[in-house]
Amino acid sequence: MTATESASRTARERARTELTREIKEEARRQLAAHGGQGLSLRAVARELGMVSSALYRYFPSRDELLTALIIDAYDALGSAAEAASAGLPAAEARGRWRAVCGAVRDWALAHPHEYALIYGSPVPGYQAPQATIASAVRVVRVLGGLLTSACAAGDEPPPPLPPALGEQAAIVADAIAPDVPGAVILRGLTAWTQLFGMISFELFGQFIGSLDPADEFFGYAVEQMADFVGIP
Repeated sequence: MTATESASRTARERARTELTREIKEEARRQLAAHGGQGLSLRAVARELGMVSSALYRYFPSRDELLTALIIDAYDALGSAAEAASAGLPAAEARGRWRAVCGAVRDWALAHPHEYALIYGSPVPGYQAPQATIASAVRVVRVLGGLLTSACAAGDEPPPPLPPALGEQAAIVADAIAPDVPGAVILRGLTAWTQLFGMISFELFGQFIGSLDPADEFFGYAVEQMADFVGIP
């Protein structure tokens, strides 16, 4: 390949990257206005001044565009959680727990429609492909790291689990924290689901008239969850 051909190819790649970014930005605007089920490739193309056939060269279907948005959302949330966890020493388990919970909430409040896309109601007719899994588990692996630290700092042996539940906990442990006992894994998952439940309640208006603003309740609940999990 000549230098001219290489430069031309690089320019095309930059142009494709930039247009892909613009397509996804417009899709996120539509997501905010109409939700995932209202996302339309034709509408995205129209807003960008493109013909539909040109947009199909970037995203052949609505589902492929949805998948790209879902992966981006999971990666953004995972990055926020990872940065929060890495911002404190491993020995400061409670501080890392607070930081991660706060980072997850902050990201959700700043990106409510993207949060709803990955943790809200499923989009009718859409089934997330395997390609989303690696991004989806990033935030859960942060939980695994926190549980590993908590387990290393604790000295109370966890109680045994019923066989079927123990098998399920072992599957999760293998994925996110292989050295953590199943009972600790389940405590962590219980707290994790409570975290996302609180965030969903806040985002979708369930606290209006009672726990709104939810800052103090959130901080209180984060401490209670840490105690339940056994984070020192």
